[in-house]
Amino acid sequence: MNKNEKFVVTINREVGTGGRTVGRKLAEKLGVKYYDKAIINGLTQKFGLSKERIEEIKAQKKSWWNDINNYYNTLVNSAAMPMEAEVKLDNASIFETEKHILQELASQSSCVVAGRTGFMVFREWPNHLNVFIQASLEHRVQRVMRRQNVNEKEARDIIAKMDSSRETYIKKYEDTSRYDTRNYQLVISMDDLSEDDAVDIILDYINRTSK
Repeated sequence: MNKNEKFVVTINREVGTGGRTVGRKLAEKLGVKYYDKAIINGLTQKFGLSKERIEEIKAQKKSWWNDINNYYNTLVNSAAMPMEAEVKLDNASIFETEKHILQELASQSSCVVAGRTGFMVFREWPNHLNVFIQASLEHRVQRVMRRQNVNEKEARDIIAKMDSSRETYIKKYEDTSRYDTRNYQLVISMDDLSEDDAVDIILDYINRTSK
């Protein structure tokens, strides 16, 4: 990946690994935008975004990106997720809509994307880095217990449910597994690392491989 040109870093992670925090901190260090599920949902609802709607806005209003950019800055600094526009999408449209939105955002400026099947969305992107954040089950259980204030059984149930749903979602659209390391350029185990350690590893990888 060339950090001197427009780029995308995707952070694909197992629940309970701190991958989202890694992605946010990495974006801050790189000085680029950060996108995850909550932010994409917020933008989608605010602007009524769909694949077709994006094309309409681009055709009708040249400043549409400035509006989204301004709203993004408000959104990431607020705990609230206002939803002025209602968007109804059937299940078959969700993946393609999110893919189109993320690629449109990435075409505007460099960014870090946490989750949202990033490794699939940007597989053919000209300048990208796909990272997978993983950890042992015990590490994940302990983190979920702390973060969500649940007992061990509840934490294990949450992890099992999320692992299953995410893998099912991937297989619905691609003949691959999110655990297939061939989908990533960098795989990091969090067992003995902090989120800041992981960020430093990714930055070091980018610096070493940047053209």
